Amino acid sequence: MITSAVRASSNSEHIAVHAGDHKQPVAVDHSQIDEQELDAGALFVLKSKGSWIHCGYHLTTSIVAPPLLSLPFAFASLGWVAGVICLTMGAIITFYSYHLISLVLEHHAQLGNRLLRFRDMAHDILGPKWGRYYVGPTQLILCYTVVLSLALLGGQCLKTIYLLSNPVNESMKLYHFLIIFGGLLLVMAQIPSFHSLRHINLISLVLCLAYSVCATAGSIYIGMSSNAPPKDYSIKGSTVNKVFSVFNAVAIIATTFGNGIIPEIQATLTPPVKGKMFKGLSVCYTTVCVTFFSVTISGYWAFGNNAGGIIISNFTDENGRSLVPKWFLLLTNVLIVLQLSAVSVVYLQPTNELLERRFSDPKSAEFSARNAIPRLISRSLSVVLAVTTAAMLPFFGDIIALIGALGFTPLDFILPFVFSNLTFKPSKREPVFWMNTTIAVFFSIFAVIAAVAAVRQIALDATTYRLFANV
Repeated sequence: MITSAVRASSNSEHIAVHAGDHKQPVAVDHSQIDEQELDAGALFVLKSKGSWIHCGYHLTTSIVAPPLLSLPFAFASLGWVAGVICLTMGAIITFYSYHLISLVLEHHAQLGNRLLRFRDMAHDILGPKWGRYYVGPTQLILCYTVVLSLALLGGQCLKTIYLLSNPVNESMKLYHFLIIFGGLLLVMAQIPSFHSLRHINLISLVLCLAYSVCATAGSIYIGMSSNAPPKDYSIKGSTVNKVFSVFNAVAIIATTFGNGIIPEIQATLTPPVKGKMFKGLSVCYTTVCVTFFSVTISGYWAFGNNAGGIIISNFTDENGRSLVPKWFLLLTNVLIVLQLSAVSVVYLQPTNELLERRFSDPKSAEFSARNAIPRLISRSLSVVLAVTTAAMLPFFGDIIALIGALGFTPLDFILPFVFSNLTFKPSKREPVFWMNTTIAVFFSIFAVIAAVAAVRQIALDATTYRLFANV
């Protein structure tokens, strides 16, 4: 069994545990559960030392990230009414989904079996094969591909900064900037545990607020200027293209709200965990409401159906001339690059946990040579592989839509509702059962359609693909 024991505490308490179909109160002495029972991944990476506010920092960094700058582009395929409805429903459904995961985790913790990882939940609730062969690999691939896409975006932002600072010299290519960003990520990847990122993620929260303000102010400035582009809110394309564009747009919104690591974030909380995750989610979604809606509405208002894949790309015209002060565009890109490094390290944690579990010894000290050397080598190699792949495949934006459909959707929009129904077993007469079931079924169908739309887009763009392209 891959489940993880509860961290040590000084007091005994009575906790109900299942005995057949009945619950019997059994005294569980947490002080007798030795941390050495944990594997190295749980012991060294998923340290349970954080507070609810630290949890809020982690949640905000994992959700409120630069991909939110693509939301105006999603609105271009949906229009005002459908766009606002989808964005609002995305916020409501994901908050509810993540809260359900936290309640399920709290329930298991109260039964004396604290689960620290997504695959642990699947193992206990759905069965061993689900955790080992589906949920675990899906989460790992999803998070690692997110790191790849963020590294690519970081390289592109660094290239923009370079061209703004030195517009006459274009000798440096995209892969050069990916190497630079990879160097920063290589250093930050050595931060030992998820909990150790709490201060970095506080800075990340401030950074996401800052570049969201810049994106919103820039859109309003351009939209009200004499050089404002014509505002056209009609949806372009044939009927077939419009239909696929709608599914792509909804997939973008779903991916932007996606997380995929809620159990690992909750694992950083000091026990008892009851109620703490809700406070952390409240911090996160306050930031979500401020940033997502301001950036999306201002960006779509200013540029209409010409909104770019990343809204700051609209801050320069087709001739490369900046429509906002150059220092303003430079500052915005710097803020984005800095936050990208923090978000990338957060999504490296499942990979770090796996590497730590495979190559470290929980019986040795965390920073002993036995553990420190394998940690340095394995984490460095994982970053090098991610950055190299991003440099080779700079068209990864098309692939991430497919990964989002097959990764974020099941982990964030299907499994939480399945876990909740199987754990709490609400009666079929209760509205909550049918609400959870309806959401899970709807997004199961949506995942298939979104995956087809993503594959179609990959096929359409395949003729432009080139390894190590300078985009």
